[in-house]
Amino acid sequence: MIMSEGRKVISENRKARFDYFIEDSYECGIALEGTEVKSVKNGNISYPDGFAEVVNGEIFLKNFHISEYAFSSIFNHNPDRPKKLLLHREEIKKISRKIDQKGYTLIPLDVYLKDGRVKVSLGVCKGKKQFDKRETIKSRDINRDIQREFSAKLRG
Repeated sequence: MIMSEGRKVISENRKARFDYFIEDSYECGIALEGTEVKSVKNGNISYPDGFAEVVNGEIFLKNFHISEYAFSSIFNHNPDRPKKLLLHREEIKKISRKIDQKGYTLIPLDVYLKDGRVKVSLGVCKGKKQFDKRETIKSRDINRDIQREFSAKLRG
C-alpha cells in the first residue's frame, strides 16, 4: 500500500483501532539494529499486544516482534528486545503527562517507511468497553450495507 509523500505502509495495527479510542498520534523514529531493518522492510513484524512505555525520559516499544532475517549469518538480532522510539524531549514530556491520567496507554498504530527510514505511528489511546466495541461493529455493518445498496443502484 503506497501513500503520498514517499510514505509506504508496511504494517497496520487494526486491532488497536478496534480495541482503543485514539486520542492523539505521534510519528516516531525507531532505533533498529542491523538485520532488523531488512526484516521490517520485508514485513516480518507482529505486534498483537504491542505497547510503549516511558522509562527514564525515553520511550520503549515492548511486545513488538521483529522476526530474524532469513538471509543473515549467526549474528542475527534478538526478535523480542525492547525497541527505543525516537522523539523530541518536549513530545516525550507531553506524552508522559497524558498517559499518567487513568486509562491511557501508548499503542503502536502502524509501521511505515518515510523517505527510506522506518517510522512508527504511536497513539495515545484509551481502552474501549465491550459496548463500545459492539457499537463500532454495528456502525461498520450499517456503513457496509449502505455502500452495497449505493453500488447496486449505480449498476442499475
